Amino acid sequence: MQTQEQKLQSETERLIIRPLQNEDYEVWLEGFRNRLPSQYKYDGDGIDVDAWTQRKFHDIVARFKRLAARDETYMFGVFRKSDQKHIGSVEFSTIMRDEFQWGMLGYRIHNQFWKQGYGKEAVQEGLAIAFHHLEFNRIEAHINVDNSPSIRLAESAGLTYECTRKGFIYEENDWTDNLVYYINNR
Repeated sequence: MQTQEQKLQSETERLIIRPLQNEDYEVWLEGFRNRLPSQYKYDGDGIDVDAWTQRKFHDIVARFKRLAARDETYMFGVFRKSDQKHIGSVEFSTIMRDEFQWGMLGYRIHNQFWKQGYGKEAVQEGLAIAFHHLEFNRIEAHINVDNSPSIRLAESAGLTYECTRKGFIYEENDWTDNLVYYINNR
């Protein structure tokens, strides 16, 4: 019988999408260390790799397991099959269950892996997990209005623009407007 973590692992032709594990520390760290200089405003990773000890990483893995067990947040590492490199992440957070089954999508691909189709592939496979295993019916991505690369990725992965929410998310000491892109389970 499969464990919950095994059920949440999925593969595409080039990628493996699965919950992070303690054994991922070195490849996870390498993914951040090998990032290129920031390419645009939203390309900052906010991670000081020198501060990320193996112990701190294990604590984060344990925290994500607890959040998943409480159906709050599901964090998936994205790994390239050919060499097992950590290339990014896809995340789902529960907004509301009951009759809504509504969640939110987040994604990040390390910039050294951009423009190779990995983002679209990872998001589409992540959505398959969200709909078939996490049983969401609606997934939204909330995107800053000037984040063109994220908008292109959401659209290429099949999400549709719904609206602009004014003063929606508090970031960097201000309430920012966000575009809402969505997809429903087909």
